[in-house]
Amino acid sequence: MAGGPRIIRFVCLLGLAACALLLTAAHADARAARPHKHKAHQAPAEEFTGKPNPPGPIRFPDSRIEPVAWTNIEGWVADDHAAALTTFLASCRALVGSAKSSRDTRPVYPALVEVCRRLRAAGQLDSAAARKFFETNFTPVSISKIEDTNGLLTGYYEPVVDGSRFPTGEFKVPLYRRPHDIVNMSRKRKADGFPNRGRVMRRINRLKYEPYYDRAAIEDGALDGKHLEITYLKDFNDLLFMQIQGSARVRLEDGLVLRVNYDAHNGHPYTPVGRVLIERNLVPREEMSMQRIRQWMADNPGGAAELRRQNKSYVFFRITGLSGEEEPKGAQGVPLTPARSIAVDRALHVYGTPFFIQAELPIDTEKSETKFRKLMIAQDTGSAIVGPARADIYFGAGVDAGHIAGRIKNPARFVMLMPRALDPVEAGKAMPLPAARPTSAPPPSLEKPAEPAQPEKPGKPETPAAKPETQTRVPLPPDKPLAGPVPLPSERPADAPAKPAEKPAEAKAAVPLPPDKPLASPVPQPRPKP
Repeated sequence: MAGGPRIIRFVCLLGLAACALLLTAAHADARAARPHKHKAHQAPAEEFTGKPNPPGPIRFPDSRIEPVAWTNIEGWVADDHAAALTTFLASCRALVGSAKSSRDTRPVYPALVEVCRRLRAAGQLDSAAARKFFETNFTPVSISKIEDTNGLLTGYYEPVVDGSRFPTGEFKVPLYRRPHDIVNMSRKRKADGFPNRGRVMRRINRLKYEPYYDRAAIEDGALDGKHLEITYLKDFNDLLFMQIQGSARVRLEDGLVLRVNYDAHNGHPYTPVGRVLIERNLVPREEMSMQRIRQWMADNPGGAAELRRQNKSYVFFRITGLSGEEEPKGAQGVPLTPARSIAVDRALHVYGTPFFIQAELPIDTEKSETKFRKLMIAQDTGSAIVGPARADIYFGAGVDAGHIAGRIKNPARFVMLMPRALDPVEAGKAMPLPAARPTSAPPPSLEKPAEPAQPEKPGKPETPAAKPETQTRVPLPPDKPLAGPVPLPSERPADAPAKPAEKPAEAKAAVPLPPDKPLASPVPQPRPKP
């Protein structure tokens, strides 16, 4: 009998297994009998053809804007407008592509989107047709600061430096990405780019913030252990010039080229190290250039660290891809074009805005004054690019481009090409006129409306208000005509006697009282009641 419970247990297990098989088969039959739902093939998303967000007012704080005629722009006719149009078309792809999701309420943005749609419909244009397109769709305006008619023009390039994925004895300087605890207090949404302006703080907790680390603290290891390293460089001087330029190509140990670009800054003011060398009489002003700074720092390794720390600003980078010879992408997300792309103040200008720049630049040599008259397109930004007439020209990548960019720091004249839809004269032409007044409508009244009655003040008797000079006329009934004018009195006859002249009234002398009659006694007061 000892095997009886085992047999019963075995039979129960077989029953459970059979039930499970039956349920599985029934479920499979039910799924086979159920009609299949085929997912419809999703068509590719169509391009957004509507209007972007409603524009707000045009704001260029502390700026002087004056209209300019096309014929008064020196060098406009001689420029290669087809090359400028090709660069502008690259910006148009980004503008039209982001029209649906963008929250940019500046009026230049939707106006540029409409211009870009017309350009895409126009097709391929030669230089003459490209010039006509710009002149038809834009209005030139001179823009500058209020106190200075000239702007400031500098140059930048893409350095090519050696790097390593891992720290070694040769590569020990970290290249950092944007930290998670850095916050720009003027940033409205996380999807927005990191603004060039505004207070930049380090978030301790939800209620506590403090200024972010400066360059000295970061070089001393304030960000060690936060796993922010993108790659490692040879020395801090290479990192400094990468941060000044805002982008770089890092050639890794296996031959791959890593592209990095500007992503954020620590909020401390930017101090040019070249100006520090001039103020300390270490380098003459007429010899100052980027190459001269590099030479001084290489010759003075002990003073180079102290010189770098005079510039408390620090730039963080992001990886833009592994690539070879193509140009880097600017802040707009499109590849930059040498000598056609510029970095501007993102807080004032919309990416894709054309600028015609006039300047004399030392492009060939340090003392040359090459005439620079070109149509440029705003496609990038930088933490040191602040102001309405402030731009940084992209000259390309490599040593030669670096030599040219290092010499550029010159005054320039900026002509901004504003979309013609924002021109008040052109906007007035497109504004519809009001409907004509019907002939049966009564004539408009020229009388002033009656003023509202003032509320009465309690406790004071109301004094009659003076009647205004012009009051609303109350029309009389048609059977009661208006009163005629009051007749004037007739003239006095010539033979009428003259009126006697009135004598002035003489003062009456006081009559003295008789001496035996005293003055009246005082009036007695009533007795108080008991």
